[in-house]
Amino acid sequence: MEKVTAKKHLGQHFLKDESIAKDIADSLSLEGYSKILEIGPGMGVLTKYLLDKPTETFVIEIDKESVEYLGVHYPKLENHIISKDFLKYNLNEVFNGEPFAIIGNFPYNISTQIVFKTLEMRDQIPEFAGMFQKEVAERICEKKGSKTYGILSVLTQAFYEAEYLFTVPPSVFNPPPKVDSGVLRLRRKADYSLPCDEKLFFRVVKTAFQQRRKTLRNSLKSFNFSDNLKLDTIFDLRPEQLTVEQFIDITQKIAADGV
Repeated sequence: MEKVTAKKHLGQHFLKDESIAKDIADSLSLEGYSKILEIGPGMGVLTKYLLDKPTETFVIEIDKESVEYLGVHYPKLENHIISKDFLKYNLNEVFNGEPFAIIGNFPYNISTQIVFKTLEMRDQIPEFAGMFQKEVAERICEKKGSKTYGILSVLTQAFYEAEYLFTVPPSVFNPPPKVDSGVLRLRRKADYSLPCDEKLFFRVVKTAFQQRRKTLRNSLKSFNFSDNLKLDTIFDLRPEQLTVEQFIDITQKIAADGV
C-alpha cells in the first residue's frame, strides 16, 4: 500500500512538507503529560516526528484506508491506532482520566468542533497544537475589538493561553486547499477554574455573540435582569468590546442579580 487517496468528504488535505510537520510536532512543550493524541494522521507525516518524542503517541483516524496504511508503515503504533470518530468517541476508554495533549492537521470541516470538545475535556488536556484554516486559527487567538473576535475566542481564552504560531501556504498539501492554513498552540492556564458559574458563563458568551451588533443590554435581555442591573454601563458595550475578564464580571453580576 503506497499511499492513501485523499477523500473530500473527510476534508483530507495531506501535508507533504516535512519541515512544517516537524515544526508542528516541536510546538508541544511535553510538560504536564506523557501521552499525545494526534487527530487525523492520514499517512503519518506528523506522526513520525511525534513517535520520536519521549512520550506515548496515540492516533485517532476515521478513514479505514489511512488506518491500514499507518498499521503497515508505523509498527511503533501497534495498539495505539484508534479507528473511531474523534467527536463521538469516549477518549477515556484509552486515557482513563490521565492528562494528554492533542495535536493534528485538523480537517477544516470539524476543526471548531474539535476545539469545543477539547474545552469540555480541559481538565485532561494541558496543551493543544495544530493546523486550522488560517481565519479559524486567527479567530481562536484574536483579542477584543476585532470583527473576528467571538464565541470561539472568548471560550478558548477563558481556559487557555492562545498563540498563533505561523502560516502555511496551500502548496504544501496534496490536494492543495483553496485557502492558507494557520498553526496555533493552546497552553492551559495555571489557574483555569473560573470565578463564576461556568455553565452560565458559556450561556452568556454564546447569547451575546448571537446578536453581536447589539449592545449587551439588548442581546442579553432574555436573562431578565433587574432594572438596577440594566443601569450598569458595561451593558452599553457590544460583545466584541469585552475581554474574557469582563465576560466573567458580567456573569457574576447576572448570577448575583436579585439574590
